[in-house]
Amino acid sequence: MFLVCIMSIYFNVFLFGMKKLKVHDLDFEIYLEDRLIKERVVDLAVEIHQSLKGQVPHFVAILNGSFVFASDLLRAFPGDCEISFVKLSSYDGLESSGKVNKLIGLKEVLSENPIIVLEDIVDTGKTLSKIDDIFKQKGRACEIATLFYKPEVYQGNRHINFVGFEIPNNFIVGYGLDYNGLGRNLNHVYQLAKA
Repeated sequence: MFLVCIMSIYFNVFLFGMKKLKVHDLDFEIYLEDRLIKERVVDLAVEIHQSLKGQVPHFVAILNGSFVFASDLLRAFPGDCEISFVKLSSYDGLESSGKVNKLIGLKEVLSENPIIVLEDIVDTGKTLSKIDDIFKQKGRACEIATLFYKPEVYQGNRHINFVGFEIPNNFIVGYGLDYNGLGRNLNHVYQLAKA
């Protein structure tokens, strides 16, 4: 049992520190190291806190992808806050399906505190439209904080209030983002390897 644990730890250290790796059938290469991501998340937490001028935010994390981002951001947030979760999906493999499927809605009544939606990545903007609809039905406005933003494919007109990294339209995994269910647990963010 001890040997299995040691081998597992060694494998994880080896895997998470690799410059290249395979997820399912595709090769990925490192894009952003975890240290840089975590530093930026701390900066975002401070930016959000300062923008609220003492108000207590109600964070709404979009599952599944934002769970790591939400966790790190909340731990870095220098004030009181609340959190809830919504689960939506628009991806099928590597491509956005273009159709947002609501899987779990926000059920509890939100306080009157400012709402900050936490997204892992904003690309086409279809998920944001669905989120806007949810809050409009509740008579509430929200602000958006995303770790990654792809401006070249963004089709929405919704202002994104807080952006961690603007990135090109490359498919990425790690730090909560997946490829067909795998890769969320990778510390670094990887992009598809160039041929």
